[in-house]
Amino acid sequence: MGMQKTNDDTSLKFYTIFLRFAESQIKSEIMADPYQNSYHHGDPDGYGTYGEGGQDGYGYQTDYPPQEEDAASDVTEGHDEDDQMYEGEYQGIPHPDEIKAARRAARTKARTAVDAMSEQEELAEQYEDIIEDCGHGRFQWSLFMVLGLALMADSVECFVVAFALPSAEKDMCLSNAEKGMLGLIVFLGMMFGAFIWGGMADKVGRRKCLIIALSINCIAAFLSSFAQGYGSFIFFRLFSGIGIGGSVPIVYSYFSEFLQMDKRGEHLSWLCMFWMIGGIYASFIAWGIIPRYGWGFSMGTEFQFHSWRVFVLVCALPAIAALIGLMFMPESPRFLLEHAKHDEAWMILKQVHDTNWRAKGEPERVFTVSQIKTPKTQEDEFFEIQSSTGTAFQRWVVRTVTLVKLVRMCLCDCVLRVQVCLPMFVMLCFSYYGLAVWFPDMIKHLQYEEYESKVKVFHGEKVERFHFNFSLENQVHKGGEYINDKFVNIEMKSVKFESSLFEDCYFEDIKSSDTFFENCTIRSTVFYNTDLYEERFIDCRMENTSFFHTKKGCHLNFAEENDVLIYLVSFLGSLAVLPGNIISALFMDKIGRIRMIGGSMLISAGCTFFLFMSFSQAAIIAWQCLFCGVSVAAWNGIEVITVELYPASKRATAFGLLNATCKLAAILGSSIFASFVGITKVVPILLSCAALVCGGLLALKLPETREKVLQ
Repeated sequence: MGMQKTNDDTSLKFYTIFLRFAESQIKSEIMADPYQNSYHHGDPDGYGTYGEGGQDGYGYQTDYPPQEEDAASDVTEGHDEDDQMYEGEYQGIPHPDEIKAARRAARTKARTAVDAMSEQEELAEQYEDIIEDCGHGRFQWSLFMVLGLALMADSVECFVVAFALPSAEKDMCLSNAEKGMLGLIVFLGMMFGAFIWGGMADKVGRRKCLIIALSINCIAAFLSSFAQGYGSFIFFRLFSGIGIGGSVPIVYSYFSEFLQMDKRGEHLSWLCMFWMIGGIYASFIAWGIIPRYGWGFSMGTEFQFHSWRVFVLVCALPAIAALIGLMFMPESPRFLLEHAKHDEAWMILKQVHDTNWRAKGEPERVFTVSQIKTPKTQEDEFFEIQSSTGTAFQRWVVRTVTLVKLVRMCLCDCVLRVQVCLPMFVMLCFSYYGLAVWFPDMIKHLQYEEYESKVKVFHGEKVERFHFNFSLENQVHKGGEYINDKFVNIEMKSVKFESSLFEDCYFEDIKSSDTFFENCTIRSTVFYNTDLYEERFIDCRMENTSFFHTKKGCHLNFAEENDVLIYLVSFLGSLAVLPGNIISALFMDKIGRIRMIGGSMLISAGCTFFLFMSFSQAAIIAWQCLFCGVSVAAWNGIEVITVELYPASKRATAFGLLNATCKLAAILGSSIFASFVGITKVVPILLSCAALVCGGLLALKLPETREKVLQ
């Protein structure tokens, strides 16, 4: 036993000597790195003068500040004076600092192997090294929560109109065309918003544009909840969509620029989970608020604030919370470096570094970056000239015109760049949003068929001197005669009178829904305080008939009209993506973005064939959950690869352009798929399957970006 212990001690000392030798080699390589030579020891500020220095202008101090005698070095962290090893070394696990140093040394060798690197490539390599030194911790998680709320607001926006429409159509008495336009206007607004804010974010700033976009969304959502007319309501919903349309391209571009390469795929995938949370949030508050018709107030007949308006108001809370959180978040330092704002970028990076290491219990760690050399662009010089010439108004006009030109140039340049991802985006959006509309419409169609099968038909009935004081529902009266009858204080739901005679009848306090009179003769009849207006009488002959105090709008009891099934379907569809979100986050960096996207889209294509077996409402809900759970991995992969394919100067613009195209494909898909509801299931299923297969195969042709430094 004594001999074995001696051998173990000898092995331990030998291994420790080997580690120290490796440490000295790593330090010698770092000292030989050209970036080290750019540090100016004489700089009074401690971090040098920007724009000067060595070959890359990116300086690290050669060592941390002098430590106490019993302090451990970074490479041998976990070793005390008795040469004890940290726990992972017993299992042969390298120390994290060793891994970081080895990865940086490999990138340094790769840089030296290249004859000439562009300034953008140099900045990308430098920035990656800085973000690695800053670590991943409290700052990124705080930003994660704030940007997650903004992404959640985007998800809620997609559900607002769908949930509020069944009640809003009765409150404002909307026709089918008006209902269709209301659902369309939200996607149109989001399409224009993505296009506008994506381009602005690359020139004005991620944080600033996101704050403006969310402010527009909050204000427009608030005003839309009080809008009484259809025109004003659709106008405010359009601007609400324009505001929230900028959230997706800005959020992913913004967050990715605070993540190091080995954590980018995973944490961007976790961020996608907030879209699911937004769907669950919208479903819950819709179920809790809208059926409660008493949650509201009215001021006469001209101003009504029913429960669905309360729901629209509450849906703005995630955007408001994100807006408040953004006030405490800094601008993206990568954006600032692209625009030669070195001092601001350095201060933000130091803030990230200090926040993370202080939270990890290592406040003694010093931010060792001395310089970041960034080329000054012509547009920055032009802006500086403008800031010192002319009046304030002239400078504002020139800067605004210049900004519009720069955004336009960037958009034109990105039109060619986005062709790599564009087909994949279009295919996935077309099939996903098309089926997202098709699923609930098919459920409504099955409900309607079941309701129609229970209709009661009355032929040639003759009713005289009768007082109707009970509600009429799901009935068809053909060739009837109603003489000297009274219809007082009743509700009519899905009632139709065909080729009938009404003579000396009296209608008072009638609330109706889907009720019509067709080819009827109405003589000496009075309609008092009813909602039976001209559109309800189709090809009818009126003789000595009077209408008094006809009510505007639709006044059927909302509490009986709201079907909670629509909330349940949306809730289950949103919850079903949870497993897909978790799997994609855990394996995004392991199997790669391309395999994740291609595999998810191809498996989703196979799932669409199960829709041929959707003969009941329960079956449709089950296949919807399966499809959403599988396809979400493709969505997460697309979001990740999009921010990695494009450089920082065009990242948000390219993402916004792709997202705008996505909304256009969503409009086409939902319109085409909805037109086949009740006609055939074959066309929607084959269209979605073909689109997903093509998109999945195209995705496999994309370049893998898993180990690519963010440009």
